[in-house]
Amino acid sequence: MEIPITGFVVHSNDGDSQHTHKLYITSWNGRVVHSHPFSGYTSIDNGHKHHYIGLTEAAPSGVPHVHHYYAETSFDDGHTHQIRGTTGPSIPIAGGGHYHYFEGVTTMNGRQPHVHMYREAIQEMRSWSKG
Repeated sequence: MEIPITGFVVHSNDGDSQHTHKLYITSWNGRVVHSHPFSGYTSIDNGHKHHYIGLTEAAPSGVPHVHHYYAETSFDDGHTHQIRGTTGPSIPIAGGGHYHYFEGVTTMNGRQPHVHMYREAIQEMRSWSKG
């Protein structure tokens, strides 16, 4: 069985010696997909906080859905943390679009091992969808 997909490829100029590309899927089996950019700050724990930024995995537009996400925090106090999880369900916005809540706890890292909490809302990235 073949599933039709559409998308585009972007050259990744990430500074390493390998030639790489990122694939962005815009439709899967006839359904438009989209992603959300996200960013925020962790809670202050152990005398510091971390910044994070990322892009959720793609999900279909126009139907109830969630997104998986992953990011590594900024390097602060000699270490980083990972955040990952699944957003809450899509919540419609009056006039079109939607948003998702996401929250969690980072991985345990640092000279004195600790975690940070994070919680944000992300809004639809309209330029990625065709509808």
